[in-house]
Amino acid sequence: MELSPEEVEGFARQTLKSEERVKEMEAELLKLQSLCSDSALREISEDMVTGEISEELVTGELATLRAENAKLRYRCNILSRAVEAEERKANTMKKAHMLDIIGSLTDLFTEAIKSAFPELGGKTPQAVMSVATNPKFGDYQCNSAMGLVQAFKGAGVKANPREIASKIVEALPPNDTIAKTEIAGPGFINIFLSKDFVASQLQTMLVEGVRAPYLGERKRVIVDFSSPNIAKEMHVGHLRSTIIGDSISNLCEFLGHDVVRVNHVGDWGTQFGMLIAHLQDKFPNYVKESPPIADLQAFYKESKKRFDAEKEFKARAYQAVVKLQSHDQEHLAAWNLICDVSRKEFQKIYDRLQIRIEEKGESFYQDRMSTVVEELEKGGYLTKEEGRTLMFIPGASIPMTLVKSDGGYTYDTSDMAAIKYRLFEENADWILYVVDAGQGTHLENVYAAARHVGWYKATEKRVEHIGFGVVLGEDKKKFKTRSGDTVRLVDLLEEGCRRSGEKLKEKGRDKELTTEEVVAARNAVAYGCVKYADLSHNRTNDYVFSFDKMLDDKGNTAAYLLYTYTRIRSIARLANVSAEALEEAARTTLPSIEHPAEWKLAKFILRFPQVIAQVTAEMCLHFLCEYLYDLSRAYTEFYDNCYCVEKDRVTGEIIKVNTGRLLLCEGTANVMAKSFSILGLQPVSKM
Repeated sequence: MELSPEEVEGFARQTLKSEERVKEMEAELLKLQSLCSDSALREISEDMVTGEISEELVTGELATLRAENAKLRYRCNILSRAVEAEERKANTMKKAHMLDIIGSLTDLFTEAIKSAFPELGGKTPQAVMSVATNPKFGDYQCNSAMGLVQAFKGAGVKANPREIASKIVEALPPNDTIAKTEIAGPGFINIFLSKDFVASQLQTMLVEGVRAPYLGERKRVIVDFSSPNIAKEMHVGHLRSTIIGDSISNLCEFLGHDVVRVNHVGDWGTQFGMLIAHLQDKFPNYVKESPPIADLQAFYKESKKRFDAEKEFKARAYQAVVKLQSHDQEHLAAWNLICDVSRKEFQKIYDRLQIRIEEKGESFYQDRMSTVVEELEKGGYLTKEEGRTLMFIPGASIPMTLVKSDGGYTYDTSDMAAIKYRLFEENADWILYVVDAGQGTHLENVYAAARHVGWYKATEKRVEHIGFGVVLGEDKKKFKTRSGDTVRLVDLLEEGCRRSGEKLKEKGRDKELTTEEVVAARNAVAYGCVKYADLSHNRTNDYVFSFDKMLDDKGNTAAYLLYTYTRIRSIARLANVSAEALEEAARTTLPSIEHPAEWKLAKFILRFPQVIAQVTAEMCLHFLCEYLYDLSRAYTEFYDNCYCVEKDRVTGEIIKVNTGRLLLCEGTANVMAKSFSILGLQPVSKM
């Protein structure tokens, strides 16, 4: 059962409130328990023996204390029951999310360390957990013992790591997660998961759907990505920001956050003066008749050529900028016309890649810039120097220029206006700027300036630059056409579709599928491969763009993953098992996990929440891509060793359907589908 965003938000809010209330109650309970102790009574008795207080005074004092004690004990009992109720409530809320096994084990072992070594007090470190690399050493490992040896050594206490590991194991709270533990080597704790626990977790996932792990309360998240310039075509340089930003937005939505996808387009500035002046010359009747500007890129180049060569045109272009900025209606109409032509072209790209995004460009912040400058000036943050208005930021090597010597504003000004708007008017908790690594210094200055003036604290808001490297050609140089021009994004996608279609024909798929199915498969592979090739690399690195590699159906490519997914989905269909029958089976039958290949696949499926937590922490999608590829390989190993459907070798008739194994197939496909939706890949039923 999939939960609606509203239900997820409600669960998250209730969970957070419950956890906070539990902490408050536990603190109050400890305080009351200390008050309920008999130490006060003992103190009075001692004073009576020494004669410091009289018996008459004690009798009255004792009666008062006993009455107070009774009241306090009564309150303690009520609070104890309330704490237990709130803990049950918090646990219920967390059940709305998928369990992160390594996170759960971390909590268990951290609790064991606290219990085994109370002398550490508030300095108890969090347990260090990892996935076991060899099944002989279990499923997970706790590697805390060696670190604790160092902690004790620092306090002047000698300790043996194996003895520490043994004490940790002995102090483990009762749980249904762990079947057994073993201490290996110098103090590694090998953890073997309970098969009943794994089967139960798989069944829950099959019945209730692939859900996000619980990673905290719902946030208001702004993702700033894509951001092409008006009057210029989208090119390969916009590819990474668009793809990475869309996937991060998908991820945040999956986590239950309120996500705003912002397209901070370049729709303001001096370049519009020359465009408007050229429009007025070439299409003087543009106000009444929409001019046929099909190729805005060519139109831009024409106006730029005139701007550089004709003094009179250049002067008129500057006048046009002034009129535009003073909101002259005729010039605003020309500006809107140019913007609309660009928007239509951008939308064609977004539709092909299935990108959802809302435009809020530089022009939106024009009226807010003067307000920001005025506010900073009043606060004493600005300095005048050679006619410019500068802002010096502690720790920054260069100041920000908020007002140029000619009175104009800069990117610094618009970005300061934008971050203030997002913090105070959009009420953002997270602001993620998906912008190339080259803008890193500029953005860090903007963030530092916003913190410096008190707009936000880094401990309360997540404002982050999601930087990325450049796209390279196969010659390892910046990706360009043979003539040296920047590669247009529309041409790149067309070439992907052409090559994908040829691959399908080579395999004879055009003879097996309908025309609509061929087109769907072609587009899914073409666009999916372009996206996946980007996302499967660490975003901070440059990567080489190669259609040959990304369209290969072997290795870590979208083509391989999409094919694997389609094959998994076809198994139940070819066995004549309906989706409804599988849903019913999931409620009554546990997945099969006895064979080593089944067990390995089951654990891989349940690792999904751990990967989502890692991706969210670092905002690096390649972790999810690596997981998908490893999951697909684990599935292939399972498929090669474990028959899901047995057929008569002569007649081809189905002899036996192994429902427990079909459920493992279903679990794998469901996790892959959810991962595809985060990455922006579109799977197809036939391929």
